[in-house]
Order: sequence, then C-alpha cells, then structure tokens
Amino acid sequence: MNSEKLFAGLTFEQAVRRYADTVTAVCVMRLQNYADAEDCFQNTFSKLWLKSPDFQSEEHLKAWLIRVAIHECADYMRKNRRTVPLSPAAEKSDGFSFDRSDMSWALFKTPAKYRDVLYLFYCEQYKVKEIAAILQIKENTVKSLLKRGRDKLKSIYGGDGNEGV
Repeated sequence: MNSEKLFAGLTFEQAVRRYADTVTAVCVMRLQNYADAEDCFQNTFSKLWLKSPDFQSEEHLKAWLIRVAIHECADYMRKNRRTVPLSPAAEKSDGFSFDRSDMSWALFKTPAKYRDVLYLFYCEQYKVKEIAAILQIKENTVKSLLKRGRDKLKSIYGGDGNEGV
C-alpha cells in the first residue's frame, strides 16, 4: 500500500483504527447481522482507499465514512432481501454486550427508520444539523425522527423514559 496517501492528515491505517468502531456500529445497527455488517464495513473502507476524497477535517472524514456505511448497508439490504436478526447468544459471543445501562440493546429493538438518527444523536453526539447533512435529509425530518424514536425508546425502556435515556 502507498503510505503517502493521507485522509484528513491520517494514514489509511490510522483512519481505519480511529473510525472502525463507528463504522462497525453503524453497520451492525442497520443490518443486525454481524457477517453482513463486516461486508459493508470492508466496502466502506475500500471506497475510502479507492476514491481517496479530500477531507477538510477529521470530522468531515468521520461524517463521510458514516454516510458511506449507511449507503453500503442500504445497497446490501436492497440486493439481499434476507436478514437474520441477532439472537441473544450472538449478542454476547461477538463482543457486544447489551445491558440496560447501554443504549445499544434498545436501539436494536427500535424500528429501523429511527435507528440511524438515534444512534448518531445519542452515541456519536451529533447535532440535528449535522445529522441532516450526514443523512442528506431535512433538519425537520431529523427532529421528527428523533421525537418518534425517543417515544419508541421510552416504550422499550418502560415508564416515562428517564431511566437512562
């Protein structure tokens, strides 16, 4: 590999190490299947290497990777209309643990259309405007998805939703 190639000042290997967890989480949240998520993870970083876009900052690089991962997952789901949801045993054995103090388990139970927005807002701590840019949707749409997604999370957590959300 050409070690001269930089992405927002990072080598390819540094970019992969820095953003692997984020890209993995996006893919797993969308696909709910580790094997499929691995394929989309690899495709996302392959596109980074092959396209070598210019990035203004590391934040721009991260947003680009998230957007590409989301598109890769959507393409994958379109081409392979089958998905096998994670079983409780798979959740434990593949390095992810889901307990009530971790929001991941609740996100898995949330309808797919809310998952990206909730993940980006709560886990990656993006603002509404940034989420709109990453997902290429209107800010008001993000706000609506957040509100409805929060309502779903409240029903999953039970009670008024103040227990950890």
